[in-house]
Amino acid sequence: MTSTLTPQPVGRATPARTGTAPRRRTRVLALPEARWAGAATAFFLLALPLQLTGAPAWTWGPLYALSYATGGWEPGWEGLKALKERTLDVDLLMVVAALGAASIGQVMDGALLIVIFATSGALEALATARTADSVRGLLDLAPATATRLAPDGGEQTVPVEELAVGDTVLVRPGERVGADGRVLDGSSEVDQATITGEPLPVAKERGDEVFAGTLNGTGALRIRVERDASDSVIARIVRMVEEASETKAPTQLFIEKVEQRYSLGMVAATLAVFLVPLAFGEQLTDALLRAMTFMIVASPCAVVLATMPPLLSAIANAGRHGVLVKSAVVMERLGQVDAVALDKTGTLTEGSPRVSDVRPLPGSPLSERELLALAAAAERPSEHPLARAVVDAARTRGLDLPDARDFASAPGVGVTAVVSGREVAVGAPARLSADADADGAVARSAADLEESGRTAVLVVVDGAPAGLLGIADRLRPDAAATVAALTTLTGEAPVLLTGDNPRAAAHLAAEAGITDVRAGLLPQDKMAAVQELESAGRRVLVVGDGVNDAPALAAAHTGVAMGRAGSDLALETADAVIVRDELAAVPTTVALSRRARRLVVQNLVIAGVFITGLVVWDLAGHLPLPLGVAGHEGSTVLVGLNGLRLLRESAWRHAAAEGTG
Repeated sequence: MTSTLTPQPVGRATPARTGTAPRRRTRVLALPEARWAGAATAFFLLALPLQLTGAPAWTWGPLYALSYATGGWEPGWEGLKALKERTLDVDLLMVVAALGAASIGQVMDGALLIVIFATSGALEALATARTADSVRGLLDLAPATATRLAPDGGEQTVPVEELAVGDTVLVRPGERVGADGRVLDGSSEVDQATITGEPLPVAKERGDEVFAGTLNGTGALRIRVERDASDSVIARIVRMVEEASETKAPTQLFIEKVEQRYSLGMVAATLAVFLVPLAFGEQLTDALLRAMTFMIVASPCAVVLATMPPLLSAIANAGRHGVLVKSAVVMERLGQVDAVALDKTGTLTEGSPRVSDVRPLPGSPLSERELLALAAAAERPSEHPLARAVVDAARTRGLDLPDARDFASAPGVGVTAVVSGREVAVGAPARLSADADADGAVARSAADLEESGRTAVLVVVDGAPAGLLGIADRLRPDAAATVAALTTLTGEAPVLLTGDNPRAAAHLAAEAGITDVRAGLLPQDKMAAVQELESAGRRVLVVGDGVNDAPALAAAHTGVAMGRAGSDLALETADAVIVRDELAAVPTTVALSRRARRLVVQNLVIAGVFITGLVVWDLAGHLPLPLGVAGHEGSTVLVGLNGLRLLRESAWRHAAAEGTG
């Protein structure tokens, strides 16, 4: 009663021009388990009325035989192969019990067991397949072909698998991007909601990164391929799904370890239930019927099925909402965390600096707009993140930026350029104003900005300090709510671990509601802080995004990476990835994991109650075989369906509400 989650190859989907991925749901009859179960049921339903109406045995006997064969051959064959490996499979015991029932004339009862058993196996296979549907829908985003540009300007349509790093591809309006890369030429708006979760198309121009499968808008883009198809964002998602489907949670591993010993004990007990009454004079048929009934009701099918459906359903639901949990082990561990450590830049904050203040110095002839325009014109050739923030601020305000010449950049100091005949320097106040701040005005203004958590940037025009820019990395809109939710779930506010300066860290932590701030940390310091918490008996969840977070992510009980801005190392090290960059998804996933763990416990209780009750009934009284079959297989189906509850959209909403108290 097992099935395998097998993602399809990347790059074989039909190109689409819609903004969202097609939602594919596995058809029931597409599963071989369902087809065999359907055939077994059909033959059973044809045979049953013939038998009940007194028709000759030759009319209904072959139909029952076909029901046995279609519903029981696959689990029987798998059980024989397991037996060859010296492993006793519960599925084989069910088939043996059905054949045993037939051998003593209970042909209909044995066929009923086969039908219900095959149906429960089909339901399990359907549950496993449905857990992959939502995440596998991302595969439909990848176009099958791309337009590759030759050095002479010619075009060639090639399968996306043939694209190599360094190739140039042309993406026309309305087409999907064929590979992860960077824009060489052109401008457009790209809808990348299915990858990053951004509700609006994102403007793309030269130098911007684009992802395979995202939808181009009205402009044409020439893109240089920067990742092999096997390493694209979509391909990583596929690998994560494969990992999730191939791993088993510790609870499941424990159950399977116990299952082997339990099954051997059950066989011994079945022989005792058969031989002891027989020795005291009970009829052979009655003794064998009681033993077959015991074997059926004591079988741990429902126990074996108790763990994976809830965890796989939780993985699928999280995947639909942009959270890729790499394995069932991780999904189970997420619910165990009782302490949280958060990175600052790119995790609590948006990770993209923005100009928050434009302050001309007293006596400067420049207005705010003039000061920002000169600074942006000088910074435009620079690749520094702060330079881009200044240029973006000027463009947002609709400022015209004159061309700059004689550009020069000094790492750690700043940039210089000639703008409209004026010498402009932009950089660190301490470096640029050392000889020109006689009255200390620059130092006081810079200190004031830094006290409020900003990074101060000085603008010098023709050798004289003209003004300061305050640059800040904004807190994510959902940061404070996320901190509150994590506090509710763990009973303690998260810890902030950052390499930033203490003043900026404390200012941002206060906005987010965090009191335990550890600033100025190197990567090894972050890891040491996590190990300190772990050594105190805490199960720590670390959320980060950069290379400097990777050691802490690896050391933690569970690590979660922010996917949009996360480094490759962080994404590989983390146990789960927030693809859509929504910080609020972290506490929701933790709460969803806890709901899955509660369902596992519920399933184990349900299975235990059914098995105990039916076994006692069979040993202490007379349990009819059909009722034993219905009770055993009914509990198995009930456990499977209970696990599937976490596939529903409402399960995610309830988990989100649980985090907010």
